[in-house]
Amino acid sequence: MMKIRFLTLAETELDEVVSWYKEQSEDESLKFLDELDRVVRVVSVHPLLAPEIEPGIHNFLFRRFPLIAIAHQRREPRYWADRFPINQTGKPS
Repeated sequence: MMKIRFLTLAETELDEVVSWYKEQSEDESLKFLDELDRVVRVVSVHPLLAPEIEPGIHNFLFRRFPLIAIAHQRREPRYWADRFPINQTGKPS
């Protein structure tokens, strides 16, 4: 089983995303959290479904929410990449 962890910045962005959806609709924010839970469970059990796009960083698309790494896919999709610390082994620190 793959261990899933969120960087502090990702957690902050996740909170912002949930708040944004909550402003749109309480129901949408709950659907988003359900989808996040589904994605974490699927990737934990089936890590090969989430291809590695950089050392230690895996990609798995939400069914209906356009996010990547808790970053919007259409809003500068790789802006978060330099935040992820990679050590000399190529693995996350």
